[in-house]
Amino acid sequence: MAELSEALLSVLPAIRVPKAGDRVHKEECAFSFDTPESDGGLYICMNTFLGFGKQYVEKYYGKTGHRVYLHLKRTRKLKEEDSSSSAGDPPRKKPTRLAIGIEGGFDIPEEKFEYDEDVKIVIFPEHLEIPRDGLEGLPDMVQDRIASAVEAILTADSASRKQEVQAWDGEVRRVSKHAFSLHQLQNSVRIPPCGWKCNKCDMRENLWLNMTDGSILCGRRYFDGSGGNNHAVEHYRETGYPLAVKLGTITPDGADVYSYDEDDMVLDPSLAEHLAHFGIDMLKMQKTDKTMTELEIDMNQRIGEWELIQESGVQLKPLYGPGYTGIRNLGNSCYLNSVVQVLFSIPDFQRKYVDKLEKIFQSAPSDPTQDFSTQVAKLGHGLLSGEYSKPASGDGEQQSDQNQKGMQDGIAPRMFKSLIGKGHPEFSTNRQQDAQEFFLHFINMVERNCRSSENPNEVFRFLVEEKLKCLATEKVKYTQRVDYIMQLPVPMDAALNKDELLEYEERKHQAEEEKQPLPELVRAKVPFSSCLEAYGAPEQVDDFWSTALQAKSVALKTTRFASFPDYLVIQIKKFTFGLDWVPKKLDVSIEMPDELDISALRGTGLQAGEEEMPDIAPPLVTPDEPKAPMLDESVIIQLVEMGFPMDACRKAVYYTGNSGAEAAMNWIMSHMDDPDFANPLVLSGSSGPGSTIICPDPPSEDSVATIVSMGFSRDQAMKALRATSNSLERAVDWIFSHIDDLDAEAAMDISEGRSAAESISESVPVGPKVRDGPGKYQLFAFISHMGTSTMCGHYVCHIKKDGRWVIYNDQKVCASEKPPKDLGYIYFYQRIPS
Repeated sequence: MAELSEALLSVLPAIRVPKAGDRVHKEECAFSFDTPESDGGLYICMNTFLGFGKQYVEKYYGKTGHRVYLHLKRTRKLKEEDSSSSAGDPPRKKPTRLAIGIEGGFDIPEEKFEYDEDVKIVIFPEHLEIPRDGLEGLPDMVQDRIASAVEAILTADSASRKQEVQAWDGEVRRVSKHAFSLHQLQNSVRIPPCGWKCNKCDMRENLWLNMTDGSILCGRRYFDGSGGNNHAVEHYRETGYPLAVKLGTITPDGADVYSYDEDDMVLDPSLAEHLAHFGIDMLKMQKTDKTMTELEIDMNQRIGEWELIQESGVQLKPLYGPGYTGIRNLGNSCYLNSVVQVLFSIPDFQRKYVDKLEKIFQSAPSDPTQDFSTQVAKLGHGLLSGEYSKPASGDGEQQSDQNQKGMQDGIAPRMFKSLIGKGHPEFSTNRQQDAQEFFLHFINMVERNCRSSENPNEVFRFLVEEKLKCLATEKVKYTQRVDYIMQLPVPMDAALNKDELLEYEERKHQAEEEKQPLPELVRAKVPFSSCLEAYGAPEQVDDFWSTALQAKSVALKTTRFASFPDYLVIQIKKFTFGLDWVPKKLDVSIEMPDELDISALRGTGLQAGEEEMPDIAPPLVTPDEPKAPMLDESVIIQLVEMGFPMDACRKAVYYTGNSGAEAAMNWIMSHMDDPDFANPLVLSGSSGPGSTIICPDPPSEDSVATIVSMGFSRDQAMKALRATSNSLERAVDWIFSHIDDLDAEAAMDISEGRSAAESISESVPVGPKVRDGPGKYQLFAFISHMGTSTMCGHYVCHIKKDGRWVIYNDQKVCASEKPPKDLGYIYFYQRIPS
């Protein structure tokens, strides 16, 4: 006891009691996926509250000198059945609420296990172990200090726990800003309690009552053709009357109210009063139509593509071992799981992070949980080592059933998800996300963290050559930009089964009218060759500013590859906007080739006989306001009505050269993640009160470093950022369009006697680090999406390993029997060695 007292007294000053704001990592090792349930348990530093597995705790002690740790070891066992409960599981109720873990929502499976927890204090390097209840006999001061620290650590919310959502409610709605100030017309309109019909068509379902003028109009048309004819939203655009209530959902408890202005389902505390204005007694109304929540649940439970993509109807062989590790779904994180499984099947990412694991861990900062390279290396090692690729834990019959389904314990990358989503408005949440957007976000994070070292992103990076040809003068303009994804359009008019689709639409319409079951789905079959032709076809650009004419003209834009990457990523543009700007998913089947040759899409640059347009900026000013950009206000209003910020809409119209709503919309969709997305339009060289054209801030070092990491010099990066108001994306495009000028300036600098060091540092060849080679590829992976939108549904991926296809469905890893290559969303092709 004397030795123990002496050891505890020596470490007592280092023991801290966690306070509000401290992250207590008591569920996961900072360098591995060890947990308190792992064989060696978890050691929590009682000074920094970082957790470490048995393999890393001594290394951490050697690096930091922190000696005292709280050791947690949990042993899982089956819960004893409650004899008072009725035998057998109750039948699963159909969800009636778009929620998880609350009454009426989707159930969270009941935990069938309970845990025995062993807690003790361990002091290094002596490995002195003190049980939690073994502090008796120590001085009271020592006992109180240690006991309070242990208790605080055990009761504190773990860092990962704070990131998880135990219950999610998709029906939590805000009170509309129009609820208490809604203007209702005195037009003597009275609405009957039933028998409604759209004022503009014959629809008798999905009807909405506008609460300003009493118009009854049908709702939006859904992606699959069901729904309405958009008359209610068209009425809002014509009148600006914001609130509508769905007829058939009105009960004494409330109703579905939609705000077109706020673009969301809302609450209206004055609903009874607003309905009474049109003679509707809310207390006497009964529900006769599906609520929007019920419709959303029905859509999310749609089968068909779900069964095909997950290969649900086939007994699949489970796979275990290195490279076959499942990933737990942390709450709509399947998009992340699918992307990282593919990325760590690529040798460049393995070499960068997994092969250099020890070096990365040794150079990690004091808090490795917040270090990008550490957490990516940890993730890669977890996936590739095979240490966590084991059958799911369980007992008896349950374990046998889990193994048969291919379920694993797998890894739970909570630290990685928390870190990569930090500060991001979408990826920091537990909502479903677009896998393509996450792929680009991850690529951007890698760029930021590989400024002066090996960059695995180079396998995806390629140059795009865009040619604009003014049809009035026949003169051309060539530009180049960096990209990582080939976005492939889907020409639905090229479907091979048009007659079947028309017949299906007729049968479906008839079934809906007669309230019969819908016929079996007929999916459009579009040839891949038609998609490739659509990508390479010239695109007409109206209202193009021709510097050759110094006036607006019509141009043709042609897109080609200026280089071919090692790995070609193809996104099928299944998610698009209809004529009414309502998002929809194209239900389409495209037979993707196992081998692909895109050599014909290589750009050729300026050709003999072609004449370039002069490089003159378009005059976006009016005579009355020499400093104000002249923008198409009708397009701005159209975008604002869709719910986008006014300043973002102004920038979209400006940066697309007033070339129409579609181009502006595309700009918005590709810049929504920009930190300055909703900031005012900022251009160089402005002055004057109220001007939107002021750019006083110097280029950020992060942006400069990112451009330098792509192969440009610091001077070029600074010039490009200043010329584009610190826009990182436009700065790279600007460099390409000013290559000749930059070369000339560099040559002049050298001729004017700059120092040798300056000449060497600034004579870096213009252009990013891109790899180039033949345009022949073979398919090695694809990510599929199930559901009506990228914001809901589920993602899985298929990867070809060791000559066979493997399906990765969160924790389920199995040999694929029939990979649905025609239903993918993102495809990954690997260059065929020449």
